[in-house]
Amino acid sequence: MKRSRAIAGAAALAVAGIATMATATTASAAPAAAAKYNGACGSGYSVVNSVPVTGKGTVYLTYSAKTGKNCVVTVRNSPGKKVYMYTYLTATDGSSDWVYDSGQYTSYAGPVYLPGKGICVDWGGAIESVSVSVSGSNCGRMAAGVVTHH
Repeated sequence: MKRSRAIAGAAALAVAGIATMATATTASAAPAAAAKYNGACGSGYSVVNSVPVTGKGTVYLTYSAKTGKNCVVTVRNSPGKKVYMYTYLTATDGSSDWVYDSGQYTSYAGPVYLPGKGICVDWGGAIESVSVSVSGSNCGRMAAGVVTHH
């Protein structure tokens, strides 16, 4: 009986998820489109991780296998008047200095670069007063990090 309850519970959750998705797609007040990676790190860099800056934009961690470097850029959902933006990247083990870019920008902060072969990285960014950070991620492979929203 435990098995059938688990299956029934999973089915109920699946139905609830479908209902939620249906509700979300029919909402009339859609949120601003999420920021897309803008290619600011240059050719050969691919997005390996990202974290949303709630309601404001997205921070992207990219990597180039050719150069062995990570790159981070913080991108706004809706470019416009200049606002405070920040982006940073450092080695989790403290083996590198922090690299960062901050200022008043219309669309993105960064890019910032750091050699990344064989190290875990801490990275993140901010748009206006909303900031996010990821600790100990992408240790030479796709890896989950600890995300903190401020």
